[in-house]
Amino acid sequence: MASVAATPARTPNGPGPGEASASFPTVASVPGPQEPEEEGEEEPAEIHLCVLWNSGYLGIAYYDTSDSTIHFMPDAPDHESLKLLQRVLDEIDPRSVVTSAKQDENMTRFLGKLASQEHREPKRPEIIFLPSVDFGLEISKQRLLSGNYSFIPDSMTTTEKILFLSSIIPFDCLLMVRALGGLLKFLGRRRIGVELEEYNVSVPILGFKKFVLTNLVSIDQDTYSVLQIFKSESHPSVYKVASGLKEGLSLFGILNRCRCKWGEKLLRLWFTRPTQDLGELNSRLDVIQFFLLPQNLDMAQMLHRLLGHIKNVPLILKRMKLSHTKVSDWQVLYKTVYSALGLRDACRSLPQSIQLFRDIAQEFSDDLHHIASLIGKVVDFEGSLAENRFTVLPNIDPEIDEKKRRLMGLPSFLTEVARKELENLDSRIPSCSVIYIPLIGFLLSIPRLPSMVETSDFEIEGLDFMFLSEEKLHYRSARTKELDALLGDLHCDIRDQETLLMHQLQCQVLARAAVLTRVLDLASRLDVLLALASAARDYGYSRPRYSPQLLGVRIQNGRHPLMELCARTFVPNSAECGGDIGRVKVITGPNSSGKSIYLKQVGLITFMALVGSFVPAEEAEIGAVDAIFTRIHSCESISLGLSTFMIDLNQVAKAVNNATERSLVLVDEFGKGTNTTMETCEDGDDLVFFYQVCEGVARASHASHTATQAGLPEKLIARGKQVSDLIRSGKPIKPVQELLKEKQMENCQTLVDKFLKLDLEDPSLDLDIFMSQEVLPAATTIL
Repeated sequence: MASVAATPARTPNGPGPGEASASFPTVASVPGPQEPEEEGEEEPAEIHLCVLWNSGYLGIAYYDTSDSTIHFMPDAPDHESLKLLQRVLDEIDPRSVVTSAKQDENMTRFLGKLASQEHREPKRPEIIFLPSVDFGLEISKQRLLSGNYSFIPDSMTTTEKILFLSSIIPFDCLLMVRALGGLLKFLGRRRIGVELEEYNVSVPILGFKKFVLTNLVSIDQDTYSVLQIFKSESHPSVYKVASGLKEGLSLFGILNRCRCKWGEKLLRLWFTRPTQDLGELNSRLDVIQFFLLPQNLDMAQMLHRLLGHIKNVPLILKRMKLSHTKVSDWQVLYKTVYSALGLRDACRSLPQSIQLFRDIAQEFSDDLHHIASLIGKVVDFEGSLAENRFTVLPNIDPEIDEKKRRLMGLPSFLTEVARKELENLDSRIPSCSVIYIPLIGFLLSIPRLPSMVETSDFEIEGLDFMFLSEEKLHYRSARTKELDALLGDLHCDIRDQETLLMHQLQCQVLARAAVLTRVLDLASRLDVLLALASAARDYGYSRPRYSPQLLGVRIQNGRHPLMELCARTFVPNSAECGGDIGRVKVITGPNSSGKSIYLKQVGLITFMALVGSFVPAEEAEIGAVDAIFTRIHSCESISLGLSTFMIDLNQVAKAVNNATERSLVLVDEFGKGTNTTMETCEDGDDLVFFYQVCEGVARASHASHTATQAGLPEKLIARGKQVSDLIRSGKPIKPVQELLKEKQMENCQTLVDKFLKLDLEDPSLDLDIFMSQEVLPAATTIL
């Protein structure tokens, strides 16, 4: 309870000046806008997807709660098996899939299979069918055009709004428009994100974005797993058990040096969308190469520091849309906008021949300066944090300033009022105070006397009793009523007026939401490329080249990006396939010689080049690769009900059925061949691995050496060598004589024991049965 109080006290000898005091909320030392508070916890992001399939084409749209944005894909052709739709589902992992109740056989079969995937992690999406009327073309257009979008200024006419949306959404893609209409219907019905709000509060939509899946390199989940591109581990902190996982030793883990959350999100997106678009890949590499120049290191570090202040703008805009803005949101937004202006000024001094620098210099418009200036001139950060609500600086609103001055002058004024009130009270009352309580007004507070036992004892002539609290009696007097009429409810008036100013400021920010969204897009791109440049500098990566005419890859002295960080020494290896060299390479060699690492190394270098990263090799030339398939590890699963061998066959079948002449296929120990080997030599009883690829044939597996290193018994290893030699020479394999004799002695002893237990005087004993059932069978194992 906020209160203003003034208290004079009587001395034992009668009325006297005593002490007067005033109490206000204490203003603590708080960080200014230069030291914003950490962002609050946000709800886990969910994606809700709407899809329509008709005449061989897909229409797709989805809503992402993390940034309150709707993403749409223009009508795209798809096979009857709906491979494109499966690719979208694998990438975005939706919480729900919305579609029309009227579907053809292909979509019905696909959705049935999707709903039955019990092994799908973290869980299967919810399949939701809406009536086909909800996907009508005209009603879908009407939903789109009548939506309440914060990024469209209220001043726009209906015609201007239609033209504005037409510049973003391709209304000629009819399936996509119908999918958007169905998605809006679903969002409004489920009230995603606003379940607890008033019914007139709509689901916030902060923008529309187009996404396409063209020129992408196909990589399945098995490949991501066996190449350790991503690797999730349980988080060691007991405080993060609920959130579950953290990134383990993986390619993503060592390259993710992003400073802002949205940079990390974009890097993960690039990893899930490796591309064949050479223009896009080279534009990424140009930025990385620029920041690798020694003279640009200071600039890279300065930009990296600024990016650390780019925070979760979509979450703040969503809160503004719902009028849930926190004090810390204003601090974070203020710091984010000023950091964005710093990025703009820095990029204007960089070569404008690089597209990213040019985009940041041009698209970080003066709207950012306008937003920062408004926030800086209006918001009182210290006062807001002290009162835990939005407050404004002086000289913004004269009426608010006047009311605050009157409120600040109340303590001394109320002290005088309390002194006069005390003079008119019973002499037994030692002291009194005049307090102000928001929504109640001014009250006279006196201590409870020992004689005041019953409620009737609280009555004092000329005063209206209000309530008892903490042994203090509170009354209205003629003077406190005058104060209510004269000063009014200052606290609430000030709060209401400052809330109105906050709403006006929110409207100004939301009207410029488009530039803030663009800031996030470009800043996250810069963040990713700075992270990749930092990793390339530390690990000694080089720029790959792309040759569309080459059907294969050429790598000079390549390295495994993860293994080289774990091993004390790592031996680089070259790889070349395609053209005159031949497109199929078979690697042979002893166990533990590095064959699997070599295969993964080729796959990882190719993958890194296809996301626009420098690679761990002296040189790398990447041809026209449209997919990467692997059969390296057996991904066993009880829920699938398949044997390990069947799963291996299934992995190979994926490559056989889907690979083209431009696909990279990596197969480990599925069939045998001789062409290329891993070099070794014997040094006495020891086997030395060179981990070096060379032409030739592996003459031995050296499995016995590996078994010795693994700690198997020497007798078992010797027997293994003996059996191997017998197989190689085509001779029959006989049991070990020593083991055979031991078994014979055991059987003899067992038979003797049976004879000794016989009771020959037992009339029921039948020696013929004993001999036929016990002795003769035992004799066959002895002789």
